Amino acid sequence: MNAAIKKAVLRPARNGRYVWLSANPLLLIGISLLFVFMLLALSGWLLAANDPLAVNMAERLKSPSLEYPLGTDHMGRCIFSRLISGARTTLGITAMVLMTVMVIGIPMGLLCGYAGGRIDALFMRLVDGLLALPEFILAIAVAGFLGPSLMNLMLSVVLVKWIGYARVVRGVVMAEREKEYILAARVGGARTFKLLFRHLLPQAVSPVMVLAAFDVGKVILTISSLSYLGLGAQPPAPEWGAMLNDGRPYFQTAPELMLYPGAAIMLVVLAFNLIGDGLRNVLDLKERWRGNPG
Repeated sequence: MNAAIKKAVLRPARNGRYVWLSANPLLLIGISLLFVFMLLALSGWLLAANDPLAVNMAERLKSPSLEYPLGTDHMGRCIFSRLISGARTTLGITAMVLMTVMVIGIPMGLLCGYAGGRIDALFMRLVDGLLALPEFILAIAVAGFLGPSLMNLMLSVVLVKWIGYARVVRGVVMAEREKEYILAARVGGARTFKLLFRHLLPQAVSPVMVLAAFDVGKVILTISSLSYLGLGAQPPAPEWGAMLNDGRPYFQTAPELMLYPGAAIMLVVLAFNLIGDGLRNVLDLKERWRGNPG
């Protein structure tokens, strides 16, 4: 690598672990956007003086004002308050879904990749069957079968998302399990649990981080889409996808009812995609630094 690039991008402390955010603008922009939304989700209630569920038909479809910064919807509810409350709902569900798929997918990938044999063959047949249908179609089928609710929405997304994490971790484990440091650990008497979680799992952290960053946007889109179709959050819950569905009949007369939640979804998905791109660049630079320190 060029010496100037090393100095500006890696600035290593001999171990190549430190990468300046300023040299990765995609990552910096994504984190900044995410910080704004997280700040609004966690403390925006201080700015939103109106109840997001309060109906006031006398104030329906009002233009933006000091009392209603983004106006009101078709039932006189404050759009700004509902957007902030919806951020907590959408981002909270997304976080719980991702934690759940990791708890399921990562151990499954470790076990199948390390054990091989019949366990791995059975796992791959299950994965092949689930991958026969597109993720979104499968999520619609599961959510429709279970019935419309936030809990069933989360369950339907988890059932289609854990596969990706299991496959990524399985691939890493299969590539690493026959390397010398794993063989040395076996000879040294390391137990299977220690081999999996101390030696093999750390090798899968980087690809899992990148996958998770990209998957957040996909999960948000899936949750919002299912809520838009009436299979997720139910009225009067202020969820972004449900808000899109509420504003659909008024698109020609009051397009802002769909514009605001749509813009929120777009910006959050963009933020996580930028973070994913930035993380991938950082990890790629780290690998190149390890492989070519001179």
